Amino acid sequence: MPKTLAAKPVEYRIIKQDGVVYYGKHLILTAKSCNDSLLEKKEVARFLTTLVDRIQMVAFGKPIVERFGAGVQTGLSAVQLIETSAIMIHTNDQARDLYLDVFSCKTFCEHMVTAYVKTIFNPSDLNYQVLMR
Repeated sequence: MPKTLAAKPVEYRIIKQDGVVYYGKHLILTAKSCNDSLLEKKEVARFLTTLVDRIQMVAFGKPIVERFGAGVQTGLSAVQLIETSAIMIHTNDQARDLYLDVFSCKTFCEHMVTAYVKTIFNPSDLNYQVLMR
């Protein structure tokens, strides 16, 4: 007969929202038809570095930004590790689309992220959702 494991404590869950305790907050953002800054590895790296400061996170190392793909699938992939998780970007050069994920076990303001995306990349359309996990 299998042993029943006792429920483990969840002290590592530190984000509280509406009386519920969560491990992390996950922002999933899509920005379409961005400006040409989206094509520049240095601009995307600078965006990540500044975003970390704006949302009061602590970077772990420098951002990694590389261009991958071929033809219509060409774009940048970027990651900035933060002490509380990671920020990831994927782009499409041809469409100038940006796909951004911010996940952290420390809370952050998603409106600061969306405002900064608008300022730097000037998308024609932006939508996002926030998941509590």
